[in-house]
Amino acid sequence: MADYLVIVESPAKAKTIGKYLGKKYIVKASMGHVRDLPKSQMGVNVEESFEPKYITIRGKGPVLKELKTAAKKVKRIYLAADPDREGEAIAWHLAHSLDIDEHSDCRVVFNEITKQAIKDAFKTPRPINMDLVDAQQARRILDRLVGYNISPLLWKKVKKGLSAGRVQSVAVKMIIEREKEIKQFVPEEYWSIQANFALQEEPFEAKFYGIDGKKQELKSEEEVKKVLERLKTDTFDITSVKRKERKRNPVSPFTTSSLQQEAARKLNFRAKKTMMIAQQLYEGIELDKKEGAVGLITYMRTDSTRISDTAQQEAHEYIVQSFGEEYTRKEKRVVKNDKKAQDAHEAIRPTSVFKDPKLVKSFLSRDQFKLYKLIWERLVASEMAPAVMDTMSVDIEQNNVVFRATGSKVKFPGFMKVYVEGNDDGEKEVDRFLPDLQEGQQVKKSEIEPNQHFTQPPPRYTEARLVKTMEELGIGRPSTYAPTLDTIQRRGYVALEDKRFVPTELGEIVLELIVEFFPEILDVEFTAKMENDLDSIEEGSKEWIRIIDEFYNGFEKRLAFAEEEMKEVEIKDEPAGEDCEKCGNEMVYKMGRYGKFMACSNFPDCRNTKAIVKDIGVTCPSCKEGNIVERKSKKRRIFYGCDQYPECDFISWDKPIERQCPKCEQMLVEKKSKKGVHVECISCDYKEESN
Repeated sequence: MADYLVIVESPAKAKTIGKYLGKKYIVKASMGHVRDLPKSQMGVNVEESFEPKYITIRGKGPVLKELKTAAKKVKRIYLAADPDREGEAIAWHLAHSLDIDEHSDCRVVFNEITKQAIKDAFKTPRPINMDLVDAQQARRILDRLVGYNISPLLWKKVKKGLSAGRVQSVAVKMIIEREKEIKQFVPEEYWSIQANFALQEEPFEAKFYGIDGKKQELKSEEEVKKVLERLKTDTFDITSVKRKERKRNPVSPFTTSSLQQEAARKLNFRAKKTMMIAQQLYEGIELDKKEGAVGLITYMRTDSTRISDTAQQEAHEYIVQSFGEEYTRKEKRVVKNDKKAQDAHEAIRPTSVFKDPKLVKSFLSRDQFKLYKLIWERLVASEMAPAVMDTMSVDIEQNNVVFRATGSKVKFPGFMKVYVEGNDDGEKEVDRFLPDLQEGQQVKKSEIEPNQHFTQPPPRYTEARLVKTMEELGIGRPSTYAPTLDTIQRRGYVALEDKRFVPTELGEIVLELIVEFFPEILDVEFTAKMENDLDSIEEGSKEWIRIIDEFYNGFEKRLAFAEEEMKEVEIKDEPAGEDCEKCGNEMVYKMGRYGKFMACSNFPDCRNTKAIVKDIGVTCPSCKEGNIVERKSKKRRIFYGCDQYPECDFISWDKPIERQCPKCEQMLVEKKSKKGVHVECISCDYKEESN
């Protein structure tokens, strides 16, 4: 018979921990929270110091019954939920449900699920940290006060199913404001001059820099002509050659935010997917019968870049063994966390650097492997030596017109041998080689090409860009980014088009109402201050009731004003320009979870719906009768198919074009890549250059 009961959140975590603890321990899962505020009512007594009313979550009765039965059979109970506010609250709710003294040493926390970490954690149990619990309660109650007061107002004045929240409303505001910037943007013309030179038949490129040694911007074609008129011959002089050695340092290990951003850039993962897979890697993966389930990464909700001395030592040993002593970092990495960081946990890292991704690949799903490899490479690279780059800057001159060529090459790869951080533009870094140029030499011009450009508007937010901006502004915390992005899409306030957020009409209407009646909810500084207040509650320096009271006093007055003054908004359905084939009534555009769709205006008597399709003017290459139309999958990914479906099942992820392949007469498609769009054949090797 077991002596101890250990309660964690998930069965996967229970399985992994149970293997390390042995037969004296029973490990069971609570399946997350067992108590929460009721869904059917506010559940917060604003007259009695905002006292929350907790009830057993619907469906959790059998789980609690099983835990209570197990608790009667053991001498002692340990609560081992995740090491954050939410985990502390889960432990506190379990303590109340199972009659465990919250002041007793019942709480066990660990940052990684490894044998040593688990054994060490059970040597030092502690009481439940009520400051952490109060911080979680404060966030939950704040969000309930906002959501359960504003949402019914929106249902009454706009439409059913809407919601508002502190963080989600600010995120929608950011997306809408960016869209306004794009629409109001006025492009400005500018020019560049590209020159191709050669030294003894070794070609290289340079760009116009300026005149008489001073940098000059070209605003018009007239200015370009004046520059070109000064160039009389094909021979240019090299007037300056500067060679430098530049060091490039590796980036720090992952925080929650930087992991979500990099997984979006490199793996094309949504934030929600990244966190789901990271949770699996943290809770444990079955590697083999001998080793069993093993936690492969440390806790994945963190804002710190700090790692343990043990992890640093392991990384040093691995780097020496794999690459040599010269690839190790000579000085200890200085941890530079953001000022807003709580630094409660280490950075996200592999639990052991010796679990090389190649060694565990066969035990992981494809997506698990991709994310684990990314985390592993980032950690190893962070402990490696800086890369050393040889750079070269050359001025080429004729009649005081200066062109400048820059080149670089890797002298010593350092950390770049393992990993290089991605960027939002998706461009890969490449060496730009220059010939061995010397001052006083002459080079020949082969071509000079002026190019007209126009300034571009700021880009729409990708998930990665939005998370990064929210983090910089102090909006939300590591645990809130993914659910916030998911919520604003499910509510229909924003949609993803080409992996970028665009606001919907519904989002703009709701935001306009919140701006008018609840401006503090959308104030970035207010939201960031509220996050800092929650951190202060966690640190024990502020009382949660006072923080909520300060907020609610002003909020209650605005709510009463909005109830009286907010006018009802009618969202008229836009005619789709065709009739319903089932009842003959007009079809209209509706907004659903996955964006716009067509529905019969005679709803609910007629429930006919259709996806919106766009004819791209290409005949189907399969049936030769239908037309190719653009459609969207449930995940809002664009694809192309025949309008005769299901009779014709032609489908393509790449956009077909009207022309046929000149080699084999099969269909040509537009293929997107990080370098742009190029045309290629679906059947043979015919390919056209990128535009």
